[in-house]
Parts: sequence; C-alpha cells; structure tokens
Amino acid sequence: MSFLDRGIEIKSPEQIATMRRAGLVVGETLELLRSSVRPGITTGELDAIAEDNIRSSGATPSFKGYHGFPGSICASVNDEVVHGIPGSRVLNEGDVISIDCGAIVDGWHGDAATTVAIGEVPAEVAELMRVTEEAMWRGIAAARLGGRVTDISHAVESHVRSQGRFGILEDYVGHGIGSQMHQPPNVPNFGRAGKGPKLVEGLALAVEPMITLGGKETVVLEDDWTVITADGSWAAHYENTFTLTPRGAWVLTALDGGEAALTALGVPFGGR
Repeated sequence: MSFLDRGIEIKSPEQIATMRRAGLVVGETLELLRSSVRPGITTGELDAIAEDNIRSSGATPSFKGYHGFPGSICASVNDEVVHGIPGSRVLNEGDVISIDCGAIVDGWHGDAATTVAIGEVPAEVAELMRVTEEAMWRGIAAARLGGRVTDISHAVESHVRSQGRFGILEDYVGHGIGSQMHQPPNVPNFGRAGKGPKLVEGLALAVEPMITLGGKETVVLEDDWTVITADGSWAAHYENTFTLTPRGAWVLTALDGGEAALTALGVPFGGR
C-alpha cells in the first residue's frame, strides 16, 4: 500500500483481491435484501437480515458503530435520500427504499447501494430509478487509467441531464475507499471532465449518484443522520465500488464484476 498526494491510498493487487472478497459479501447481501423486501417488513428486519449475512460470511458490517451509526445498513425510504436509520418503519406497497451496505474483510472495505421498489410505483419513480442506476454505470464506464476523477463526475451528470429534469445532490458525493470506508478523493456527481486526481492502477473508488425528482437541496433530520429532500420529492441512490486494471474497470461489489453492464456500454471489462 502506498499513498499519493492528498492522502490517496493505492492498493497492491493482493489488497484489491481482499477488497473483492468484501465487495462480494456486500453484493450478495444486497441481493438477499432485494429478495427480502416486501410490504409489511420493517427496515429493522432488513437490517437484521443484512447483519446476519455479513457476519456469517466472515465479514464485519462497515456501518455499525461508524461515528455512532446504529445499523448495519442505511435504509432510506421515499423522500429520504441517504443515511436512513433502520428501525420500526414498515414498508408499504408503492414505497421505494434505498439500501446502502458495507462490509469489511481483513481490514478492507466494500461499499454499495441499490434502490428497490415495493410492488408497483408511479412511472416517474421507476424512471428515476432507471436514470440513477444508468448514471452510476456510465460514470464507472468513463473511467480510464490516466484519466481524471471528474471524468466520472461529468459522465454521471451528463447522463442525468440528458434524461429529464432531475435534482443531483451536490453536498453528498462518492469517495475513495480501501483500508477505510471513506477516503480521498471525493467523487462528485457533477462537474467538468479532466479535473481532480489522476486515475491510476490500485486506486479504488465508490461511485454513488443520489438523484431526486425535484431539487438538489436537502435537510438532515433530528436523528443527525437521515437526509431528506427539502421539497419532499422522492429520491434514488445507487453505488458500486470499482478499481481499474490495465484491461479496464473491475466493479468489486458487483457479483459479475460489472462485466454485463460494462459490456453493454461498449467498454472493456477489467476483472479477473
């Protein structure tokens, strides 16, 4: 492990391999949660499912106890964008829930998020989810060795803007990840390409667009964690952890390494 300017951590191939193990735990946990979401389940029950799966996989939840956060997942419903605390809230038909999950294996982190609809949701909400997920993949697909961090940012923003009138959160961004869950550099979801730190082998980043049906302004609730939209509009949140190899991008938290999505976008898959 080495460090570039601004404290950016560069991992060895062996450390990236351990991050892949953590990423697979995260990806498998999110798939389990996706299949567990139904009307009548509480966000606390989902949290218990997640913690059990993470620990039974030989990993540790990244979130639990992180700056005092009480859950193993963030569970954000409808107008809650991120950092929702799991608890007694019951999910109902027509809700959407954004689930953020992290796991640690041998000191190395994986971090990913997905948004799930509970039954049928309005067409504009389904479209919001589609646009947000596609923006995440287009951001990852824009990354190249020798490029810059804001190449990702620009690709995310360009896709969202091309799809309609959506709000892109500016106060909450993606991030570097490795021996800590949040590290430099920040990965904004907006901006001009060609700026920021250089993308090099051994760098791992979490790309996570947070998009709303309304504006970009947010409010933090009295629990000091849950972030909601200021205008009450609904939101979606998708995230994956990825790295770059000489062959292309390798998505450490996707079960297939991101191969299907990257191939569909016409970019090389860099996984092993």
